[in-house]
This record gives sequence, structure tokens and C-alpha cells, in this order.
Amino acid sequence: MATHPTRLKTLSYIFSALLLAPAAALAGESVTYDVDGERFEGYFAPAQGESRGGVLLMHDWDGLTGYEEKRADMLAELGYDTFAIDLYGQGNRPAEVDARKEETAKLYDDRERMRTLTLAGLEQAREQGLDEVVVMGYCFGGAVILEQARSGEADNIQGYASFHGSLGTPEGQSYPEDTPPLLIAHGGADSSVSLDDVATLAGELEEAGATYQIEIYSGAPHAFTVFDGDRYQERADILSWNAFTAFLERQL
Repeated sequence: MATHPTRLKTLSYIFSALLLAPAAALAGESVTYDVDGERFEGYFAPAQGESRGGVLLMHDWDGLTGYEEKRADMLAELGYDTFAIDLYGQGNRPAEVDARKEETAKLYDDRERMRTLTLAGLEQAREQGLDEVVVMGYCFGGAVILEQARSGEADNIQGYASFHGSLGTPEGQSYPEDTPPLLIAHGGADSSVSLDDVATLAGELEEAGATYQIEIYSGAPHAFTVFDGDRYQERADILSWNAFTAFLERQL
């Protein structure tokens, strides 16, 4: 269904208010935790007012940065306790492209470690009071959440949401029949993850009998939600955020 221009304008005002809200008013806190002797540093943003549920947030390929913290704060402002997990380790926030590729490769090549770190982050979220949660991820984080969805290893997961994430399924893996509902937000002009990849995922989810929703935004490139990036597209960001908040309302 098309979004009426007036409604899109209203959504833009609401979204901008969240995006530009003073950091001090929304600030969460860093949370350090250990996984098999390694130190990690997540970020917890408690719900403003009465909690409407929990969100576990997976970071992009550059690690847990101010971008994910801001998204966590935005969700907290909407009433969701949000925990952004750390998949790289405390202080490891690679700035160069080659370093980012190296860090993601470590986890793509060791799926067991990827899942272990995800579950450890979920455990920390539980310690912050999050019970039933929706798991979301950006770019690399989108691949991580789908890995977790295929594993079916965690309890009380009410849904998964990927924003311009990698969508491929490793050989030998598949989605279980009881996979929680998924939301896939994808840019129609994404040159990193093709529309063929989207169609392949849809076929896999149909075969599994999973409940899913795929949103494709015309002209939106890869990383279209990264508001301080050169590929940011405000229209797709607003519409995908609106789709996600509606998803949260249904699942939590």
C-alpha cells in the first residue's frame, strides 16, 4: 500500500523529533560483561516511562558505535528497553574498511562463535530486565540475527528484523518451522545484496512455513538508514522505522 504524502510528512516530523532529541535526555549506559574470559561492552537504554517490551540490537560491521546507541535511545523514547550487544570486544571499533572486513570475516567463518556471542548478549539483556524481545540488526547485524533465527537456540524471541542486512543462508542451514516472525527492510537499489537474494530468502521462508514481511524501498541503496552516511535516504529510513515500530507493536 502506498504511503500518502501527508502521512509521510507527519512520520517525518515524528522521526526527526526522535532523531534530534537531546542526547542527555535519552542517554543509556555502557554495560561490560565477559564471555569465556573476553571482555565486551554493550549499551543499555531503559524505556522512558512504562516499558512496552524489549529489543536486542545487533551492530553494523564497524562495531557498537554512537549510531547503534542513538537507535537504542530512540527505541527507549518509544517505550522499549533496548540492549545493544557487542560482537567484537571492548574497545574494538574498527575505523578502516579492511579492519571491518577482517572482524566480520572472523564471525562469518566461525558461526558457532557468532551464535555464542549473540546468546551472551541476550543473557546480559535478560539481566537488565528484558524478557520477551524482538531482535534487530543493521547490515552485518542483519546477517547475525538471521543466523540466530535459523539456529532456534534462544527462548522468548518474539521476532527478528533486518535492516539492509546480508540475507544469504550458509550451506546446510535452514529456517525451522517455528521460526518467530521476520521483518526484512531492504533497499531496491542495494548493490551489495541483490533483489535475487531477497527472492531466495522469501523462497526459503515459504518452504519453512515461516511468517515474514519484506519491505523494499525504491531507489534506496545499501546502508540507507545510516543517518550520518553518504548513502542515507530519509524516505526509506522513515518508512522502514515505521514498519519496524508497527512490527514491535504486533509482536510485543
